[in-house]
Amino acid sequence: MSNETGDSTPKFKRVLLKISGEALMGDQAFGLHPPTVERIAKELKSVHDEGIELCVVIGGGNIFRGLSGSAQGMERTTADYMGMLATVMNALAMQGALEALGVHTRVISAIPMDQVCEPYIRRRAVRHLEKKRICIFAAGTGNPYFTTDTAATLRATEMSCEGIFKGTQVDGIYDKDPKTNPDAVRYDRVTYDEVLQKNLKVMDASAIALARDNNLPIVVFSLEQKGGMTGILRGEGTYTVVENG
Repeated sequence: MSNETGDSTPKFKRVLLKISGEALMGDQAFGLHPPTVERIAKELKSVHDEGIELCVVIGGGNIFRGLSGSAQGMERTTADYMGMLATVMNALAMQGALEALGVHTRVISAIPMDQVCEPYIRRRAVRHLEKKRICIFAAGTGNPYFTTDTAATLRATEMSCEGIFKGTQVDGIYDKDPKTNPDAVRYDRVTYDEVLQKNLKVMDASAIALARDNNLPIVVFSLEQKGGMTGILRGEGTYTVVENG
């Protein structure tokens, strides 16, 4: 969707940003790419500077993906816990980058590890947001068999966020992969049910169903475009909104 009205009023007051662990890799095959982490941290700072309360959930696929570990013969529960620990590593890296920019940040883990981050307590997390601290939720839901997409939707619901922003490599949801199909068509708006029926691969089915049941819009946009999220929060730019019809 494009909106060039120039209205600079933020459309949201509290949002959750979900990004994949792969987004932190840069052009590497795995791991963390510090310049890329810093670039994304600057994007988060620009959103924070608008006065918007911001939560973040980062996947762990750049370090370890539970499902792929399970596919290689590892016991699924163990593999998923390893994936959760990978998200903590990514969260700490992003916290370091944000605090280097002067942004107060809290990493909050669903698995208690008091030496490195806070345990998840909903009221405390809400208070951090009210004090304009960025909250990075790590370790998924704390349970195996749930993806970080589902964790992001759960936390956004618990924090009373007004929307989930899903940062990807493309500027919205397409009917097929735009990188390999030049004739791919981008949706401006799509319903939760259409996402499920057409298997559009935005988030997993559990996350979409949870967002639908709580009437929580999902905004899919490109994380590659500088200032993209800030622009969308002002009602500008190109993106796809998933919401009830």
